[in-house]
Amino acid sequence: MDDLLAQLHDRLRAGLPAEALITDPDVTASYAHDMASFCAAGTPAVVVLPRTVEQVQHVMRTATALRVPVVPQGARTGLSGAANASDGCIVLSLTKMDRILEISPVDRIAVVEPGVVNAVLSRAVGEHGLYYPPDPSSWETCTIGGNIGTASGGLCCVKYGVTAEYVLGLDVVLADGRLMSTGRRTAKGVAGYDLTRLFVGSEGSLGIVVKAVLALRPKPPRQLVLAAEFPSAATACDAICAIMERGHTPSLLELMDRTTIRAVNQLAHMGLPDTTEALLLAAFDTPDPTADLLAVGELCTAHGATQVVPAEDAAESELLLQARRLSLTALETLKPATMIDDVCVPRSQLADMIEGTSAVAEKYDLTIGLCAHAGDGNTHPVVCFDHHDPDESRRARESFDEIMALGLELGGTITGEHGVGVLKKEWLARELGPVGLELQRGIKQTFDPLGILNPGKLF
Repeated sequence: MDDLLAQLHDRLRAGLPAEALITDPDVTASYAHDMASFCAAGTPAVVVLPRTVEQVQHVMRTATALRVPVVPQGARTGLSGAANASDGCIVLSLTKMDRILEISPVDRIAVVEPGVVNAVLSRAVGEHGLYYPPDPSSWETCTIGGNIGTASGGLCCVKYGVTAEYVLGLDVVLADGRLMSTGRRTAKGVAGYDLTRLFVGSEGSLGIVVKAVLALRPKPPRQLVLAAEFPSAATACDAICAIMERGHTPSLLELMDRTTIRAVNQLAHMGLPDTTEALLLAAFDTPDPTADLLAVGELCTAHGATQVVPAEDAAESELLLQARRLSLTALETLKPATMIDDVCVPRSQLADMIEGTSAVAEKYDLTIGLCAHAGDGNTHPVVCFDHHDPDESRRARESFDEIMALGLELGGTITGEHGVGVLKKEWLARELGPVGLELQRGIKQTFDPLGILNPGKLF
């Protein structure tokens, strides 16, 4: 093993600058895992921080020659263990490949390297009057490569969609070091199989994304936000269904349950009423958002809202949204550890998902807060527990599994945007079924016959 490690280091050094290679075990250990709970992580043999495509190709050729696993990483903000190291692997951190190569207002595209931070790209294209919609809650730190790997979403997805809808083309280094381009720069294109979409959400298991062509939109007007308080999650979900059924297209439609509201109040003293069972936030970035908010406010009142508060300007809107943005942070303060789920169900089943999650919390005697991208049925049940307590940890894991089972029973999916990683491997197999799983493993075998790319993830 020592001989293999020495050989690996020597071969890597032959094609990499000294600063791109980290071998100090104390430092490499800090790259071992992402932000997920209950996900095993191994000990990396080395961490590589390439700055060029050629350096990535050198790493993959070396890995193939020596049969060493490679774990691609972005900013490690993931919540499923997809970026966790395996024993003896090369951790390939792409954070140094962080250039915005092109922004074209005419073609409405941006060409970027994988290490570009989501918020940095959003601000850069905004200077050209353009908009990159996918906005995960970690947008100030997460990278475009990581967003592509997990097919991430965000608060605006109810109107603008998720990452997969904005990735037009990719440059990908394959397991053997070859460079492949997929997709296009054009607005339309249907030549061949859609390999671009295949890579989006593949969690680094098929290849290493080294460049992405991303679609942009014209920058919309500033949105206005409405907050509606409900006496139950069921009445809030009735209002959500009515909003969508009537043809409204909010730029944001978010829901917070009672546990989440109280956690936010405790953290930020925002004065949200503790008697509120559910808080719905709706936003519009249309030419006349005030009229849209009025119509939605009337629907909320008709479906049981006890109070409806529309913002009058951008500052008030931002204040209302701050509560939703603090949701996960606030829930994390309730216990030493959290497990953040992202089960997505049809909108029509949202109330059953929320009520079922509440029943799971009661059954296992746990605190489980829930916030949701309500407009597309993507719920985030957050299981709060003490990881130092073995029994509470067991109950937390069992409750997490029961929530995923509930999502499948309601016609949903085990993950709307966080990915599968290590955390949900067993559940992916249940969702896909034996035939689907066999075909997906066959695709993996085609792209990575030696099984060195992010092994142990997904399947």
